[in-house]
Amino acid sequence: MLSPKSLDIIHDLFAVTQRESVVHPNSDASKRFQGEVYEQLAELDYIYVDESALSAVDDSSAIESPAAGDYVSIGDFFEGLAQLATLGMVEVTDIVEAIHREVILRPIGRFNDLNLNKWQKGLTGRIYGTVRYMMLLVGKNLATVFRLYKTAINQQTARPVTGAVKQLVNVLNGVMGDHLVTHKNPIALPMVLYNRDGKPQSGEIVGRAVVLCHGLCLSYLSWQSFDNDGLGEKVFRSQPETTVLYLDYNTGRRISRNGRSLSKVLQDLLDHNPNISQIDLVGHSMGGLVARSALFYGKQDGLEWVKRVGNLVTLGSPHHGAILERIGFFVQEVIARLPFANALAKLGDLRSAGIIDLRHGSIRDADWKSMEGRSVLPQEFRHPARLPRHINTYLVAATLVEGHYDSMATSLLGDGLVTVESALGDHEGEHALLVPERHKAVFYGVGHMSLIYNERVQQQVVAWLLDNGKSRFDVEADALGTRIHSYPDKFNVAI
Repeated sequence: MLSPKSLDIIHDLFAVTQRESVVHPNSDASKRFQGEVYEQLAELDYIYVDESALSAVDDSSAIESPAAGDYVSIGDFFEGLAQLATLGMVEVTDIVEAIHREVILRPIGRFNDLNLNKWQKGLTGRIYGTVRYMMLLVGKNLATVFRLYKTAINQQTARPVTGAVKQLVNVLNGVMGDHLVTHKNPIALPMVLYNRDGKPQSGEIVGRAVVLCHGLCLSYLSWQSFDNDGLGEKVFRSQPETTVLYLDYNTGRRISRNGRSLSKVLQDLLDHNPNISQIDLVGHSMGGLVARSALFYGKQDGLEWVKRVGNLVTLGSPHHGAILERIGFFVQEVIARLPFANALAKLGDLRSAGIIDLRHGSIRDADWKSMEGRSVLPQEFRHPARLPRHINTYLVAATLVEGHYDSMATSLLGDGLVTVESALGDHEGEHALLVPERHKAVFYGVGHMSLIYNERVQQQVVAWLLDNGKSRFDVEADALGTRIHSYPDKFNVAI
């Protein structure tokens, strides 16, 4: 870091020497200015912001189960944007420096660890370090201004972000949520359960509760349709005695960490509402993986809430990974091997750990804790996570193809983001979820994001929840049953 003495030297050079050069352009001061700057910079203590130390901050130190009522306010939003803009400029500076370093060192055969260390400690490296430090200093001061403003106003007038701003906050959390937690950015979302009125759950719950878990970059509001006729409302209308809750969380965090957090949130919910008779979990995309992770860690910890779970329904969840993240990782690896271009691979590192976990559907800490950086274990080495046997599990897959074409292309196309095989948990090895075929459904002509709004999908989920495992012990049905295939009433495209 930069010492106060070093900061005084920079201030004196630019505030005094440069002023003389401006007043007298042809003076000796003007001619000496550049030389003196470099000489003084060479005498400074080593200037470098160790970002590895910042990224090493353990995300688990964040509040795992915040008190109901925590939310991101308008003040938090502007303070967080100020900090985020600064960190973005620092990242750009890092990329520019990396490209500069390659252009200088690689052509002369000095692109190696020894010369990279010399670069870092040398004059040019120190200049880049100074730029980074100044950016962070300005950004910190700007964020402090917003923080002071936020604390100065009457806290009773503080309001949570809503509408389009709320959607933007959730997208930012999905794309870089782990970075937000690491840097203690105020727009990092806490994990909160909301009720049907859009308020944090606080009242007494008796009987059955259904928890809806959204996917990557989405929010609890994503379950609501334009005519307020979403899945949650249909579940409530079919079972008026059931309490429907909506989970909101930071989708950029590790899936396993969100799973642990959800496990604690649900145990807290049960502790405060001991008359809850049953808990059902419905997860879309990443939400299904978070629910599975919560079940794994809840069972491992012997928590009571797991024993109350009756049904688990996942909609388009990449149980065995998402093709898009695998393609992104492959492209990043290729770029990293190209001379003069591998610095651009840093752009891939900006995506959140939550997105990286989608590569192979990693839902356990063991899938990433032994890895350097923010990667995950290869698919063949990831750890299995069996489902509790007492739970009725239902898996939904979708495909953009509108007609039944039992082919490899149809399966790989899937819903545009997740293959049919991955969404249905099909696997030949230890990662198979072992769900009865009649508990699996494939919806044709439906995209990944449409799964939570599609009327056919909603009707099927409501039917499963109404059945509530009554046909579970029908051994003959399990043996002879086949997966459900649902087709659109009207065909628009034929492939």
